[in-house]
Order: sequence, then structure tokens, then C-alpha cells
Amino acid sequence: MRRYAGFTLIEMLVTVAVLSILAAIAYPSYQDQVRKSRRAEAQSLLMDIGTRQQQRLLDARSYAASTAELNVNIPSSVRPHYTITIEAPAVTPPTFIARAAPKPGQDKDKCGTMTLNNAGAKTPANGCW
Repeated sequence: MRRYAGFTLIEMLVTVAVLSILAAIAYPSYQDQVRKSRRAEAQSLLMDIGTRQQQRLLDARSYAASTAELNVNIPSSVRPHYTITIEAPAVTPPTFIARAAPKPGQDKDKCGTMTLNNAGAKTPANGCW
């Protein structure tokens, strides 16, 4: 009798089952890492806004109330995942708060809305920065 080389149906089913189990374990971890990288990009943008705000305070003696006033372009990697806002009330001494609020899809991030103020305080402080 001749023996044919190849895989049996049972071997293929076992292989597919093992790969499915591995994918089910790995995919949530992958999604978590993607969320973390998006958060890091938003944090970098907030830090850039903070730096530009401090420079503007030196130049104009006030903080900007929008990213347009600061000539900050929100990167295409941040725009679909976070809403970036700046609050700069007309008070003495001048203050500002820059916020990055997650949009749907990024809202599963454990950190939620991140803020940076004129004193350099960052929230939330529970290991998100």
C-alpha cells in the first residue's frame, strides 16, 4: 500500500483551534497597546501645547484660548481619537487648562480625559502620565 503525504482533516482542525485560542488571547493585549500608543501621542501634544503656552505668556502676557492661536496643528494620529481643547479664562494671574478627551473607540482607555494646566499639573495622576 502506498502512503500519501499530507495533513488529515483532524490535524487541520486542531491547528485552527490552537491558532484561534492564541488569537483570542493576543488580540485584547494588542488593542491595549494601541490605546496606550494613542494616549502617548495625545500626551505629547498636550506637552507641546503647554510649552507653546508658556512661550506665549512670555511674549504676549496671556495664554491662548485655542490651538489655532498657538499655531498648533493637531496631528492626524490624534484627531480621530481625542478632542483637544484649551481653556484660558481672562483672570489675573493668567491660567490655562489643556484637555484631551477620548472619543468613541479610545474611551476604553483607563485614563479617560487628560489635562495639563499652567502650573504643569497633569491629571489623572494614577500612572497615566
